[in-house]
Parts: sequence; structure tokens; C-alpha cells
Amino acid sequence: MVSRESFAGWYRHRLVWVAVILLTVSASVVVLNRATGQEAEPADLQTQIVARMRTTLEQADPGQHNHAGHNAQQGVTEEKPPVICGVRVYGHEPAGATTLADVQKVYGFHLCGIAEQKRPWDVAVKLAGPLIMDMSTDPPGIQVVEATENVRFIDRLHEMFPAKYATLAQEEALTAEEMADLRRRYDTAAGM
Repeated sequence: MVSRESFAGWYRHRLVWVAVILLTVSASVVVLNRATGQEAEPADLQTQIVARMRTTLEQADPGQHNHAGHNAQQGVTEEKPPVICGVRVYGHEPAGATTLADVQKVYGFHLCGIAEQKRPWDVAVKLAGPLIMDMSTDPPGIQVVEATENVRFIDRLHEMFPAKYATLAQEEALTAEEMADLRRRYDTAAGM
């Protein structure tokens, strides 16, 4: 028969082993999270940056992020048509920022349409391209990458953007989801 003392000793050892296993599993989860970089940037920060960029661009006068002299064709009304934008963030500085208030610069892409009433997306005035948003000012500053008379677009991009973001800017624009959201919001604003 098993005595009461031997059962208590076995039970105590069992709890020790359970604690060791739980501690090992917890440590493994922490190591795996750090290895995949999940602690570097909260997923929420990316969403906050996208929302701030979009809001800033949509509230800015189109002249502030005007490209190549495009102007909205305004009808008889003096009311300015809304600007509807889609954005993509390539990165931000400082890279280790954990809150929106810590972010100084954002490197990204924007595609905006000026939503004049009953004007379909395909013929709307659009403003697009890589940009840098200076988040240290209020309102944030907008600097669009554009070619000049003496500097080609690609050279200007490499002058303004860090190398890793310049490479992304050459390869990627809006995601399919962001583009679909942009078109839906544009159609609503244009009364389509």
C-alpha cells in the first residue's frame, strides 16, 4: 500500500514539474516573440500613422500636395470639392517609436482624388506619389517627391528617402484593400 507520506511527497514533486514546464513554455514564447520582432512596433501604431496621414492629406488644401500644376476644376460653386486619399506607410523615424507622439517623420505613398460632384474616378484629378510627412509640426508638413528640371524623379527619390524606403517606393503603391476603400470613399464623396 501507498502511505500518506509517500503520496504527499510524490504530489509535491508533481507540482514542481508542472511549474518547471510552465516556466519553460513561457520563456520560449518570449524568445519567439522577440525573434520575430513583434515587440518592436505595436500593430496599433501603424494604424494610427495611416489614419493621421490620411486625415492630414484630406484636410490639406490640394495646393499643399499639388503635383505638376494639376488643379481641381471647380464649377460655378465656390465650395472646394473634398480630397479623398489612400495612403501606404513604408516606415517612420525614429524606427523605435512606440507611440504616435514619438514619430517625427513618416515615409510613404499617397493617392488622392479630388471628388468633384458626379465626376467618376477614372477622369478625376489625382495627386499621387511618394511623400515624407513631418509629424513634428502642427499641422504635419507634406513633402512630395517630384522631379525637377535638373533632377530625375528616381534620383530625387533616392535623395529624399532612406535607401530601404526608396526601394519600397519603387516597387509598391497602395494595397488592394486600401485601393478598394479609397474608391468606395471617393464614389460616396462624388455622389456616384
